[in-house]
Amino acid sequence: MKWFYRVLIAIAVLVVGVIALAYWVALRAENPVGFQVSRATDPDGKPIAVGVWYPSESRGLPTAQVGTVLMEVAQGAPVKGRALPLVVISHGNGGGLQSHADLALALASAGYVVAAPMHAGDNFMDLSASGSAALYNGRNRQFLAAIEHMLSQWPGHELIDAEKVGVFGFSAGGFTVLTAAGAQPDMAAISKHCARAAEFVCDVLRQFKSPLLNADAPAGEPMRASPKIKAVVAAAPGLTFTMSAAALSGVRVPVQLWSGDKDDKVPYATNTKVVQDALGQQVEFHAVQGANHLSFLAPCGLIKPAEICADPAGFDRKAFHTSMNAEVVKFFDRNLKR
Repeated sequence: MKWFYRVLIAIAVLVVGVIALAYWVALRAENPVGFQVSRATDPDGKPIAVGVWYPSESRGLPTAQVGTVLMEVAQGAPVKGRALPLVVISHGNGGGLQSHADLALALASAGYVVAAPMHAGDNFMDLSASGSAALYNGRNRQFLAAIEHMLSQWPGHELIDAEKVGVFGFSAGGFTVLTAAGAQPDMAAISKHCARAAEFVCDVLRQFKSPLLNADAPAGEPMRASPKIKAVVAAAPGLTFTMSAAALSGVRVPVQLWSGDKDDKVPYATNTKVVQDALGQQVEFHAVQGANHLSFLAPCGLIKPAEICADPAGFDRKAFHTSMNAEVVKFFDRNLKR
């Protein structure tokens, strides 16, 4: 029976090793951070899961798993502070609460309440709205609903300063936060652009046989904006080829823009540059050497799916995010904590 006990010991050592490794790679913040998942409701009455991070006095543990990301947080702990600024995050197509968890932790550690809604029908668990005519209008409305939820329905809403709201968006989320801040894209431009350009989003829309590619596609309802938004960060924003200077004239708040020089999914020339040129002095622009499109997603932990974790050779995603998160925090500090 000695062999049996040896096998048990080997298995126990392996399990302890895996657990220790998982804890070692967990995302954590400098100061204690609380975390919970709240439930908002979209304009159609459908539930929206909203990840919420916030400053706390309670010690965190590496116990919160969101997607492939493990976080060191105090789940359900009380909120520390009053009149706290709010930052709401919009993930990209097919993303989720985990997409920018490291940024959420950094902001919460710096004294922000951070909310990340999971866009219904356009997340890693549910792609049912992908390519639909109402996809991007729906994202806009879901995002605004999440802001209102945090300011009026979230149990800790009285601890938030409704005059200090910032937003962050990546890829399609970048498009979403710009519309929430006042941009009015011409959705008919999608069919025109995709007829002449070999762009990733066009290939995705073709894959889903999207009516947005039809020349006679309806323009859809105007995007809605929230006057409560005081600052915008957009990382590799997509679909901004639909936004002329006039379309972006409704964005009257400071904007921080990020673009990777190896981004072949959302080309700088037809997306980020459009926003940068239109908004001029409103923009604080950051060009990231060696970054591809997915380099803006949270650093991968123990589980490393190749489709979201692969970076160009020599690019250190973890080091980049440490730097980027610090710049995003400073940007929001300047514009929301004055």
